[in-house]
Amino acid sequence: MVVGLLAACSGTDRLKYQERSVTEIYELALGYLNKGQYKYAAVAFDEVERQHPYSSWARRSQLMSAYSYFKANKLDEAILAAERFVSLHPGNKDAAYAYYLIGICHYKQIADVRRDQKETELAMASLSEVVRRFPFSKYATDARLKIELTRDHLAGKEMEIGRFYQKNDDYFAAISRFSNVVQKYQTTSHVPEALHRLTESYMAAGILPEAYKTAAVLGANYPKSEWYEYSYALMQKYNVQKPE
Repeated sequence: MVVGLLAACSGTDRLKYQERSVTEIYELALGYLNKGQYKYAAVAFDEVERQHPYSSWARRSQLMSAYSYFKANKLDEAILAAERFVSLHPGNKDAAYAYYLIGICHYKQIADVRRDQKETELAMASLSEVVRRFPFSKYATDARLKIELTRDHLAGKEMEIGRFYQKNDDYFAAISRFSNVVQKYQTTSHVPEALHRLTESYMAAGILPEAYKTAAVLGANYPKSEWYEYSYALMQKYNVQKPE
């Protein structure tokens, strides 16, 4: 018999200890999971590993614990549990899902572009691991999609900072940020605006040849974009000519 399995107290959200076998613990954890009592399920799956760390039940329970914490929106706990699984069982057939779960947990914590983007960067790194390690797994397709979304988010953060610098007449700092978007996030939706903002910033800084070049790149790649219309109008207004 094992000591320390948690069971729900009737009419409360607290747990009490009961003695049960390892199979009973696991089945009770599954029961909590099926009923949507995800916090209880996670604790019960953890108990399986605590009491029988070298059993096949423990290996299964580690991943089930991670999933239960995820469903309970305990994302940091889910990450820790999934990381523990891949550290102990890197070659297991379910390692792909564990890596994917880590990425999804970070992805769900992505903040507004006005805040620090640490979680966005962690999400991109974790999801990239899924694609790198398990390119043909069923999780890789969704991971690739979310990587593109995280890249777009990071580009949005660069744009937000660049616009701040531009608004405060710090044109060289703005140029640095907008250039990052064009160079590092070429496939994102922010590139046309970044090219226009570069044109504006080069113009404001008096660097007309570079302004012309960025406007030309914008016109060549996004000729129907509203941002090209703005840059073209700016070139016409100040009669900026092609550099010799």
